[in-house]
Amino acid sequence: METQLRACQAGVVGNEPADAELSATLRRIERAAGALATASVARMDETLPWFRALPADQRSWVMLVAQAGVRSLVQWLRSGGGTTDSTQEVSDEVFATAPQALARSITLQQTVALIKVTIDVVEEQVPHVAAEGEEQQLRDAVLRFSREIAFAAARVYARAAESRGAWDARLQALLVDALLRGDSPDVLASRAAALGWADAPPVAVAVGRSPGGEVSAVLHTVYRQARRIGADVIGGVHGDRLVVVLGGAADPVAATGKLLSAFGDGPVVVGPAVPSLDEATESARAALAGFRAAPAWPTAPRPVPAADLLPERALAGDAEARRRLRHDVYAVLVRAGGELLETLDAFFAASGTLESAARALFVHPNTVRYRLRRIAEMTGFSPLAPRDAFALQVALTVGRLDPVVPAVPTQTLGPAASKSSQTGDDHRRSL
Repeated sequence: METQLRACQAGVVGNEPADAELSATLRRIERAAGALATASVARMDETLPWFRALPADQRSWVMLVAQAGVRSLVQWLRSGGGTTDSTQEVSDEVFATAPQALARSITLQQTVALIKVTIDVVEEQVPHVAAEGEEQQLRDAVLRFSREIAFAAARVYARAAESRGAWDARLQALLVDALLRGDSPDVLASRAAALGWADAPPVAVAVGRSPGGEVSAVLHTVYRQARRIGADVIGGVHGDRLVVVLGGAADPVAATGKLLSAFGDGPVVVGPAVPSLDEATESARAALAGFRAAPAWPTAPRPVPAADLLPERALAGDAEARRRLRHDVYAVLVRAGGELLETLDAFFAASGTLESAARALFVHPNTVRYRLRRIAEMTGFSPLAPRDAFALQVALTVGRLDPVVPAVPTQTLGPAASKSSQTGDDHRRSL
């Protein structure tokens, strides 16, 4: 191959007059275009291990691009690009020779490496293809051309990235919308797979106010910060809300705390962690319900778990919050025996004073203290903590509004509630 190239170049030099103008140099380059491209591909094969691993069809595409690059050099020189004060740019069409599949197979860094090899080969052959006395002029022009061709490659990849980014943003918006609507797991899985979602557990959904501005800029901030903490994210802006799906973060609330600068002002609510994206609809609904109810708790932490907003969510009409308070709090106390509910009512009526509640119940204050401790163990809410006391009052109100309290199977309760129920049964037997 090298011998053929030199023979071709020797023939070109021998057929041109020694005092040829620049046009003669351009004709020589045109005639040697095939040999230059072949030599460039051979050099790539020698120096770039990843190039040798490409399939034969993709290597042939690179040959086409190399030939187009040499032709583009001639056109660029004819258009005045070889002069020092020229602003002539290389057309991006040089990269249109190869199919789009090549751009998906070769990265921008690898493209730059291919360009460098081709330019090196052309520079080495300058003494053979340039007319006498024009070697330095051609060498300087090739250097400027290499800069322009690199910029052209960057433009091609930048446009591809923008197009891909816009498509990804639309696909992510559709995925988030499907989560909020509660679409089937098959729909979620197909859209997540198109985005390369790893579905690393646990998965949780965070909802807050969008900071405003371009959606792409908002999501770019989310992705950049997520990469820093090593979490997978899918984001979408719905109206004035920013919805972020987090995956692979052991503590979703703590992870969301590191993404707060991506949200606008106001509350940020994190739904419960679930094993996979298939079940993330539950987390999304809880986070959205919490976001709507969060203004009722002005001093709430930021971010705040949706479970901490159960009383506000219940007052705002969230059916799931009402169900949890009724089943996991009120029903548990009902099954534990009437003395716990009676003690809780007396404690609230006495404005949280143990002694006054004890006098109203005709029991010792230590008995009231013991019962309140049992209530905290069984429900997870301590009557002695103002915030928990509020949740317990809402739970009692919600539970008593139902004419009948349904029996709650043990398996429908969480581990803590099931353990609490068993504790209550044991206590009644001991009494």
